[in-house]
Amino acid sequence: MSIDSTTVSTRDRIIGAAEELFASRGVAGVSLREINRESGAKSPSAVQYHFENRAGVLRAILEKHRPAIESARHAVLDHCEAEGTLGLRDLAGALVRPLAAKLSDPDGGPNYLQINAELVNKPRPLVDPAPGDPADSVQRWRALVEPLLDPDAVVLHRRFTAIRFTAVELGRRAATAPHTDDRLFVHQLIDLTAALLSAPLSDETRRLAVERPRPTL
Repeated sequence: MSIDSTTVSTRDRIIGAAEELFASRGVAGVSLREINRESGAKSPSAVQYHFENRAGVLRAILEKHRPAIESARHAVLDHCEAEGTLGLRDLAGALVRPLAAKLSDPDGGPNYLQINAELVNKPRPLVDPAPGDPADSVQRWRALVEPLLDPDAVVLHRRFTAIRFTAVELGRRAATAPHTDDRLFVHQLIDLTAALLSAPLSDETRRLAVERPRPTL
């Protein structure tokens, strides 16, 4: 079936409406009917037609924003590797800056950051995770960070903590966007993320990590 301009426009309007509603009220707090109504779609089943369900809408939002973030993060990591500057602060910047660029993206960027913060904080994914992709920029980032961390910090998921912290702080900032200047916020977030990655583990933390029960198979 060919997709004419009207179909594309309807799909984009649905994505834009969903971004605004999900950001303001949370993913679970919005019905597909509300998204349909807010988008101005003529058909009462337009959301189901284009996306099938809530997970489909979420995937579309993520797919709209991820290419720019992926491209920017790979570019930063390429530069760090070429220059030989793979310190934890450089890598903290590679995690933060591509996402922070969405603060000034007029096409739903701040809404995306709020949605992303909610998704990262969920104990179970709200959308089916994509298969492991070695070209994924976050997986590449994780691999570059690991040798710079205390081995015990790796086991205690320090990298995921940094990812979640970054996402939540950017989501909080996005909730009050736009701002005249985000530079101070972004630089401090990079400082804090680098500090989180490099923070020493106390003797007590190490002891408790050794003593914790191991999962049984």
